[in-house]
Amino acid sequence: MKPVRVVVADDHTILREGLVSLLNGSGECQVLAQAADGMAAVEAALAHRPDVLVVDLTMPRLNGLEVVRRGNAQAEGVRVLVLTMHNEEEYVLHAVRAGASGFLLKDTAGSELLAAVKAIAAGRGYFGGHAARVLAQQVQQPKARLEDPYRGLTDREREVFHLIVEGMTTKEIARKLDISTKTAENHRSRVLDKLEARNTAELIRYAARHGLMDAAGPRDAAG
Repeated sequence: MKPVRVVVADDHTILREGLVSLLNGSGECQVLAQAADGMAAVEAALAHRPDVLVVDLTMPRLNGLEVVRRGNAQAEGVRVLVLTMHNEEEYVLHAVRAGASGFLLKDTAGSELLAAVKAIAAGRGYFGGHAARVLAQQVQQPKARLEDPYRGLTDREREVFHLIVEGMTTKEIARKLDISTKTAENHRSRVLDKLEARNTAELIRYAARHGLMDAAGPRDAAG
């Protein structure tokens, strides 16, 4: 049998390398690439078209939920397994609605991770015990429709949103995205308007409340 082709995305190097070692060592998987941030994860998925993309939810540059969404929209045939420490039910539901084919917590045994990767590669879904309970409860007692945490931001506006949350100025964002300062300022204004935030501080609080903080957090908070 051909090995399952996998891309692993996690910003914690030791954990990511451990996952790579586990998957490659199984003899049933082949890790094609690693990614340490969300944008690199999307790029790797597009470049390698793996059978399965294993992705964390909190990573620099692009939140894992957005990686799931873009992976499904842009990398046809790539199925996504979320592997995270976040056990809040909102994360499970948002991940599934973004297109995740599986959801596991990071305290999962290695044998279950392998089973999940193989099941997802074969076209089935795989949800660990916690995620399965959340989904069952949602079916039995559906809550009000979950709000899209990005509130209709375009792909470019989502990139600008995450760069603002990381602590970049408008000029830095313009250089990063290779756009004019005026265009960056326009994107910033639309992001603030759509998310009903008056300033950067409110935008950061919004990101924290909705689970959209990147792993590194704002630069001024890390220093």
